[in-house]
Amino acid sequence: MHSVVALIVRLGCVLAIAVGFAGPVAADPPDSPLCAWRFMSNSTVLNVAFPDANSTYWMMPYALGPGDSIELSGTYPAARYFSLNTYGTDLDTVDTLRDNQIAPDAGSANPFVDASAASLPAARQRWHARLVNGPADHSRNELQAVASGQGTPIGFVIVRVYVPTDPGSVSGGVALPEVKLSIAGAEVPSQPCAQPFDPAAYTGPVADVAKAAFDRAIAAAASGAFPGNAPEATFGNPASTSGLFPNGDNKYIGTRISYQPGRLLVVRGKAPTFPDTRAGQSPTDPSQVRYWSMCQNDLRSPYPVVACAADFQTAFDESGYYTYVVAEPADLPASHDPGVTVIPWGSTDVDKVLFLRNMTPSAEFYPSSIQASQDSGSDPATTMGPYYPKAAYCSAETFAAGGAGACLGG
Repeated sequence: MHSVVALIVRLGCVLAIAVGFAGPVAADPPDSPLCAWRFMSNSTVLNVAFPDANSTYWMMPYALGPGDSIELSGTYPAARYFSLNTYGTDLDTVDTLRDNQIAPDAGSANPFVDASAASLPAARQRWHARLVNGPADHSRNELQAVASGQGTPIGFVIVRVYVPTDPGSVSGGVALPEVKLSIAGAEVPSQPCAQPFDPAAYTGPVADVAKAAFDRAIAAAASGAFPGNAPEATFGNPASTSGLFPNGDNKYIGTRISYQPGRLLVVRGKAPTFPDTRAGQSPTDPSQVRYWSMCQNDLRSPYPVVACAADFQTAFDESGYYTYVVAEPADLPASHDPGVTVIPWGSTDVDKVLFLRNMTPSAEFYPSSIQASQDSGSDPATTMGPYYPKAAYCSAETFAAGGAGACLGG
């Protein structure tokens, strides 16, 4: 898997693709290096940079000169959330346009704005968006494609889909967006790739150098987010998520944890309300957040996700609180409280980062959200109130005898 990591942002490969886009070329065959959405990333394919296990990302690199643009056209997916995000060569966010901000085509409707639109035929759930090299107007479905002040015209666009209604279709039951480039006055269509790029096919000295450059960039970003002196089992705001392809609609708090035989981690907090789209609710239904999850990740390059328990996968008590136990199977009793949600430890040779995500909090919930803590630079343990996750290490014996309450002192 480690060799796969280099693929996503290997400078040589990306530059080759981007330079290919920079000039008028014929339509690409489906398996050519210049096809659209060459890279796919989730918890099983290209698992890098702390992804969420209930989402899938598709990436396309590009190079746009002044006046150039890229038009994307697609169908709104049946999913909890989707968005378009652009990134610069520093792998940091340039612009974000999420589902309910993307105006529908004439004669179509947006199911992320109007719940009844979900019952319309796909031909009436269509949208167009444009990536522009310069200031963007979101009201016209535009995204800024190139970071301001960046020395090269290269960027990346990522399509994200979270919690597709049909678990068997990671794209939400629709095709990936169609792509049309306007380069130097010429329109260049690009067909979707037949399959993600095969990492085994990209080897050699250039690949090795580019892979090393990518690994250094991600490692530096990850070490900056959670420095080695951060306290264990105490959730805090990361110093920065720059360089890790952050989603503009998500904010995170996290804690470093380490394995010891016979020890597990217990985490408890109040759960924000959410629209359970797998249970038939609409993403437009009133809720405190659009999505939240607790994810456990390796604190080692390429920083893959080990496992997540999303909102709809989490058990709650009668007061709306969750309790997670991060543990090795050998450290869990044969039976335990069914109100506890278990997250597997994974490799015991690697330290972990446990992340809590909040996505797009409502105005009413915002003061208790992770977003409010980070916007104000405040301690999340204070600003989040009961929604702050309290964590404690616990011996397997204590957990077996007294449950999670004995571990947390209550």
